Amino acid sequence: MAEASTKLVLASASPRRRELLARLGIHPQVRPADVDETAIPGEDPAELVLRLARAKATVSASLGETEEGGDTRGEVVLAADTIVALHGTALGKPRDTDDAAAMLRKLSGHTHQVMTGIAVRRGDRELTDLVTTEVTFRELSEREVAWYLATGEPADKAGAYALQGAGAVLVDRVNGSDTNVIGLPLAETVVLLRACGLDPLA
Repeated sequence: MAEASTKLVLASASPRRRELLARLGIHPQVRPADVDETAIPGEDPAELVLRLARAKATVSASLGETEEGGDTRGEVVLAADTIVALHGTALGKPRDTDDAAAMLRKLSGHTHQVMTGIAVRRGDRELTDLVTTEVTFRELSEREVAWYLATGEPADKAGAYALQGAGAVLVDRVNGSDTNVIGLPLAETVVLLRACGLDPLA
């Protein structure tokens, strides 16, 4: 468990990130950061997720200063942003069912990258990391695409699938961190938290 004297703050309302941290017995304070996630023209997916993770950490830390009278010395803020990239193009959350179907057809039979930018902030100190996992989809039939859409799972997922759910049946192989694909690479997150003076496994 995280040491009692230091508070961990998660700058995200994502239930998946909370569930992943809970696997380690970590139950952070949740303080979501609302930031504009629009990509800057010419910005590649890796640059985008790192920029957004930093922005979320900064906003969440600022909210803490307002909410707690400026005394945030005992907290570490953890922020992350995850994106699916296919051939260098970012795939966000689908707009609707048709958009989700189009994404699944694009991913079918191809290898794509899932990138997560992580930012950990303590006071004026900020550490970041970028984790990339390669995921290869099976060739999907139209029947399989229709079946998966009917589960409702693609609606709020980057790339229109969830490895931790029924979407696992669409995947042929994963090269790298599976928790990264779910939304937060745990091993790399623990390394950053320790570097900021908080050992969540102590």
